[in-house]
Amino acid sequence: MSTHGGKRENAGRPSGQGKFGEPTKVMRIPESQTGTVKNFLEALQRKRSQAGSDSAVTEINVDEFFTPGIPEQPTLLPLFSTKVAAGFPSPADDYVEKSLDVSEFLIDHAASTFFVTIKGESMIDVGLLPDDKVVVDRSKTPVLGDIVLAVVDREFTIKIYDHGANNMPRLMPANSSGAYRPIYIRPDMQFEIFGVVIGSFRRFK
Repeated sequence: MSTHGGKRENAGRPSGQGKFGEPTKVMRIPESQTGTVKNFLEALQRKRSQAGSDSAVTEINVDEFFTPGIPEQPTLLPLFSTKVAAGFPSPADDYVEKSLDVSEFLIDHAASTFFVTIKGESMIDVGLLPDDKVVVDRSKTPVLGDIVLAVVDREFTIKIYDHGANNMPRLMPANSSGAYRPIYIRPDMQFEIFGVVIGSFRRFK
């Protein structure tokens, strides 16, 4: 009987010694998808290591996506010329400066615009609260300081677009509590600015 070949006892890396600290399993995936799977696992490992090294949170603060339903006839509502600190102006016609179409006010380019629901509190210092609807325009070119909808390792987040060291992009939260940390974009990360936030709206009742 040959003593060569086959599986040797105690050969190979001990179970649980990989970067994920758990046993591994052989599986077949399409060759074209190996890069995608590798990127996903690397992103997962980064999130685990970041969560263990810092008490601050990198919040993925996007919930629902909506496309605007714009009626053929504009919805014109009175726009009062009086600026109000508290209360409401008299509804007399003398105060009505013009009519305002809400869709026209919120939307510059209907074909490239959609709404997103905010989740969480990482952007409250710029007035974006949980359940607010933000208006995102994909046709806008982002510049530093813009609030953007970005895709980072296949997850959406809304943050302030900024540059850090070596002119590398970073996404900044807007919450002075210190509970949320910036997202620093490294060359090995999948990153895209999906659109620029041009407005928001909310209901109180």
